[in-house]
Amino acid sequence: MDNLTHSLVGLTLAKAGLERLSPCATIVCVAAANAADADVASGLFGDRWTLLQNHRGITHSIAGTIAIGFLVPALALAVEHAASALAKRKPRIQFRGLLLASMLAALTHPVLDWTNNYGVRPFLPWSGHWFYGDLVFFADPYIWLLLGVPAFLLTSNSRLKIVGWCTLAVCAAALMFLAGRSTNPETASLPFALLIWIVVAIAAALLRLSGAQKRLGSGLAMAALLALVGYWGALSVVHRLAAADASSIAERVVAPRGEHLIRAAAMPTAASALRWQAVAETDQAMYRFVVQLGNTNGPQAADGSLTRYAKPTGPPEALVKMGEQDRRARTLLDFARFPIAHVDAENCIGQTLVQFADLRYTEPGRERGNFSVNVPVDCPVR
Repeated sequence: MDNLTHSLVGLTLAKAGLERLSPCATIVCVAAANAADADVASGLFGDRWTLLQNHRGITHSIAGTIAIGFLVPALALAVEHAASALAKRKPRIQFRGLLLASMLAALTHPVLDWTNNYGVRPFLPWSGHWFYGDLVFFADPYIWLLLGVPAFLLTSNSRLKIVGWCTLAVCAAALMFLAGRSTNPETASLPFALLIWIVVAIAAALLRLSGAQKRLGSGLAMAALLALVGYWGALSVVHRLAAADASSIAERVVAPRGEHLIRAAAMPTAASALRWQAVAETDQAMYRFVVQLGNTNGPQAADGSLTRYAKPTGPPEALVKMGEQDRRARTLLDFARFPIAHVDAENCIGQTLVQFADLRYTEPGRERGNFSVNVPVDCPVR
């Protein structure tokens, strides 16, 4: 998930009662909830393939989560002792309380990341197997509202904080507006989500002006966390329906071709429980289409969304095997959930490009994609 969501979860946990365990608990909760993404620093020591290889790696595993849960309060304790020595006062931090708060906040990070289709590898360094929840898009404006409104009401106790929250709300709305203007089917529902965002933001401001926050306490934060769990539960039910529809649609499409369906998955799109991005794999090809729930005529792919990508065979397959030896290709293939390769072997003279792509995010044939790589290979001698 995005770091705004991680931060809101850490802050809401603190306001739900963890802040009472020790001074600095709120800061520790927010830091621990985000700390796993420190693995992006690996990109400073290599290229984007180094980052892809290490992101959501050991820091997102069970072992890494435990380590983070201990290191964040230990660092806070060290800073507090240094500050206390300079100020000639006794340290105020209660390490046991901070440790508990940090462990709980750190645990939320891999759980949140599991809920989207990027996945996590919880059993590193022993196993690199990926697990995917496929429940929510990597940034969900409804989760921002579920957690952000209670956090705003419970923390907006100064003019500076109010300005900060308003700035954050405007930036989030601007991002939704810009993303909603694209032609990407995965963001088609963002304009409606933006309307809800504006209405709820105005309602939150009115509650703040009425002084409602003075009558609210940790119960509001706890209710927000329970609402988040309930939201996941509702999405899991809808996801099962979408996954069943994806399999049904794929079976109906591949049967006339004599293909054998290997697997199919339904993955979330932005701010919509009715539109799901589906990918299906057969023994001969990959299929990508959009599942639109609620059709009166039964499971159907959205109009114009079904695309077939044949798996390379014969001479093209040999070129693909050569391309797989490239470090960048190996990194992408280790990450990819639905890898597909594309190569023009008919017009191969001297060298050609083999394109590897993860069909979750990038369709082969495009000149550029965040999860694709073009590998030059030598053409076979004719």
